Amino acid sequence: MRVVVFGATGFVGRALVPVLAAEHDVVAVSRKPHPPQEDVTWVVADVADVTAARRALEGADVAYYLVHSLGSPEFEQRDISGARTTAREAEAAGVRQLVYLGGLGEAAEDLSPHLRSRLETGRALASGAVPVTTLRAAVVVGKGSAAFETIVALVDRLPAMIAPRWVSTPTQPIALGDAVRYLTAIAGREETFGETYDLGGPEVMTYREMIERVARLRGKGRLIVEVPVLTPFLSSLWLHLVTPVGASVARPLVEGLRNPTVAQDTRIRDLVPFRLTSFDEAARDALDLVEP
Repeated sequence: MRVVVFGATGFVGRALVPVLAAEHDVVAVSRKPHPPQEDVTWVVADVADVTAARRALEGADVAYYLVHSLGSPEFEQRDISGARTTAREAEAAGVRQLVYLGGLGEAAEDLSPHLRSRLETGRALASGAVPVTTLRAAVVVGKGSAAFETIVALVDRLPAMIAPRWVSTPTQPIALGDAVRYLTAIAGREETFGETYDLGGPEVMTYREMIERVARLRGKGRLIVEVPVLTPFLSSLWLHLVTPVGASVARPLVEGLRNPTVAQDTRIRDLVPFRLTSFDEAARDALDLVEP
């Protein structure tokens, strides 16, 4: 099949493209020129550019939408607009399936802008006639993940931390390799067209537990004291001071941490069965640590 990947240079896209290329004719789309790569056709396009998106989708059977504008001004509007353009041009190009990686989090009035954007982007992709297969994930554990790198930075830079209440929010992280395996497996599978699946690793834990587990892997002890007074705004500024994540990215991420992100639907486990990677395994791999 001819498979187009929008957002091919992002955290997930970089891992997904070579795996897809082992089985399909892959067109990787990025906003900037990319060095030539064997078995992959790289094209420059922005989903905000109708002509460029149309050109990238020519002859495609399946298109992956991994674009995320987090950190950009008005990221919610940018993502929805890009998704609508992609849906419209995919329909015109005769694409059979759109695949979207969204975020876990139940629709609610208090849903954070970041998670709400993920939900609305999925709806915009589904506004055309091309069926969308949506996979929803919480923290994807791997090198280059903004959420995971933030946790690592907190562990490395703070021997003790006064943490906001969101550290006790439950979440279900998934290893990057497992997420890529699911994404690859559903390409062209008609039984997944129009369906939404929740992705999650084998463990539900809090962000506090993730921090403590990473600290243990690093051989460090960390004292965490939770306080109720840090607002999302102050939390994002706090993260900006102590982690590599900029405030424009940190704030929407932190606002999303107040919402539980646990997989409620396990159908994907039956559709694509394999042994899930534990958090410690995934973290150890992301940290380049050797198994003891």
